[in-house]
Amino acid sequence: MQYLKQNLNAVQTALAAACGGEGPTVLAAVKYADDAELDALLSLGVREVGENRVQQLLAREAIYAAHGTRVHFIGSLQTNKVKYIADRVVMIHSVDSARLAAEIERQMARRNATMDVLVEINGANEESKSGVAPEQAEALARAVLACPHLVLRGFMTMGPRFETEQEYRAYFGGVRDFCQALWRTLDLPDRPLLSMGMSESFLAAAREGADFVRVGRRLFAKDETK
Repeated sequence: MQYLKQNLNAVQTALAAACGGEGPTVLAAVKYADDAELDALLSLGVREVGENRVQQLLAREAIYAAHGTRVHFIGSLQTNKVKYIADRVVMIHSVDSARLAAEIERQMARRNATMDVLVEINGANEESKSGVAPEQAEALARAVLACPHLVLRGFMTMGPRFETEQEYRAYFGGVRDFCQALWRTLDLPDRPLLSMGMSESFLAAAREGADFVRVGRRLFAKDETK
């Protein structure tokens, strides 16, 4: 699977150039990868992945254990599925309701453990996207902060599909500024972590301060077009 090595090198090289050195953490978004591709990618040294589906995550547990992988959950999460991933992920990026936050809190309290979480923001108010509207983000963040077994680390966004990098940068820059202002309003230390950007937009997101970029298609594409 030489294409995996080539794609990974291309993504890493592009990020280094865009950021002038150390860039964001690349989460390999493995939703559409088969087990052989996943194992091969992890064999190349990738240690951080993003899973969208609970059932798929559980089915791959042995692969992740063999490679010492840190698994992040980046997809929409139903409350009745939280119990299955509470012991298996290092961060949940997609907290989009107080009800979900309360269930994660309940499951972590049962385990006497904590979970790092990100509040998902629908910065463009797209009906087809998950996440809370910006005007609802403060209330949800405060609900998370009220949960003693949750650690609010920052925010996630998906964003619309745009035609140009300038449009992507304007969107991600706006979300960054909003999130940093909200962090100050919440009187929290340091700064929020930002999970934003995917295969078509990860460079724009990196240039606008992303801490995580979620890259799938660009890593697993088998042709030159990607």
